[in-house]
Amino acid sequence: MRAPSSAPEFNAADVMFLQMMIPHHEQGVEIVRLARDHQVRPAVAELAAAIEATQRSEAEDMKGWLRDWGQPATADASAHAGHGGMPMTSPDLIGALKSAPGAEFERRFLDILAGHQHQAVEMSQTETSTGKNPAARDLAHRIVESRTAEIKQLLGYTTT
Repeated sequence: MRAPSSAPEFNAADVMFLQMMIPHHEQGVEIVRLARDHQVRPAVAELAAAIEATQRSEAEDMKGWLRDWGQPATADASAHAGHGGMPMTSPDLIGALKSAPGAEFERRFLDILAGHQHQAVEMSQTETSTGKNPAARDLAHRIVESRTAEIKQLLGYTTT
């Protein structure tokens, strides 16, 4: 009789999810930090700060799991080519956002961040259907729920 393995169970989908989500979170942090340097409504600034804290914490967890699994924190960009490449917000959009004047900044910020969070939902939905690791799948479920709520909140700010 074999002794149960203490090694975590994971598959290639789990690894790919984490390797894609880490840079996606890092870019999300870059985007929300822009709200610090621009005039936005207090509620928007508060949401941006909450997103930053959440995504920094989640990224650290994901890096730790990959380390524990003996997997690299990042994959070669060509590794993502088979499924449409890395879902990231265009650096050109972020650059334009940085220089957006006054009230135009907040409008663009809300649009860009909503799109960015939608990408996280899509990646997480793939993980929930193809991943094996319980912690990674749980994170993916939480991302779907929290980012969907954030998108609704961001879209609500665009109508007020």
